[in-house]
Amino acid sequence: MTAVFPNWQAQHNVPKQVHALTTVRSGGVSLAPFDSFNLGNHVGDDKTAVQKNRVLLTEKFALPQAPLFLNQTHSTRIISLPYSGDDLNADAVYTNQPKQVCLVMTADCLPVLFTNKNGTEVAAAHAGWRGLCDGVLEETVRCFQSPPNEIIAWFGPAIGATAFQVGQDVVEQFVAKDPQAIQAFRPDPTTQGKYLGNIYQLATQRLNALGITQISGGEHCTVNEAERFFSYRRDGKTGRMASLIWFE
Repeated sequence: MTAVFPNWQAQHNVPKQVHALTTVRSGGVSLAPFDSFNLGNHVGDDKTAVQKNRVLLTEKFALPQAPLFLNQTHSTRIISLPYSGDDLNADAVYTNQPKQVCLVMTADCLPVLFTNKNGTEVAAAHAGWRGLCDGVLEETVRCFQSPPNEIIAWFGPAIGATAFQVGQDVVEQFVAKDPQAIQAFRPDPTTQGKYLGNIYQLATQRLNALGITQISGGEHCTVNEAERFFSYRRDGKTGRMASLIWFE
């Protein structure tokens, strides 16, 4: 079972006790169109297959415990682990405790994994365009005790800049929050009135504004890499990858 592992670009090496990855679509038991390593139980896949895949996730990647799966709603709510409540409506997870697995699911939206340079705080955020615009990354970073210059971020696989078509309304919402966001959009040459957005660039702008400059990842496109990744924009009915991070 393969995965995408962070190529952390950090001035300080990320401590070896930090483990992080994004799953790919192969290696599980789900049937088409969820083939095969679908981890989302809200997409119409057979619940038994999803449960088997979640067990496989824990076993194959030697997770310290079965992770918590959020009910992601494109919000800016963060859950801190360990969590004993029953409200799983959230779009990011933070912990400063060892062996607590922070996990978010995506199929075009941007997964962002965070660690501090000491490897004692980690987080995972689900940043679709709406959550990104509303401040899910800022809310996640706010959980950290470490200052921004000690926080390191990695962008997992998301929709790329040649595939993320949006309308004028989306552009305006981003620019209303941050004028420099206009730099991340260009007119779509194939469709009048539409724009192509760079979600990696938008997220980089937001993190840079917080003082986080050690950022890596962002080289994949879930839409164009059909063999490796699920894509809601491409397929509609499809599975979900997981991006997760924890420390020993």
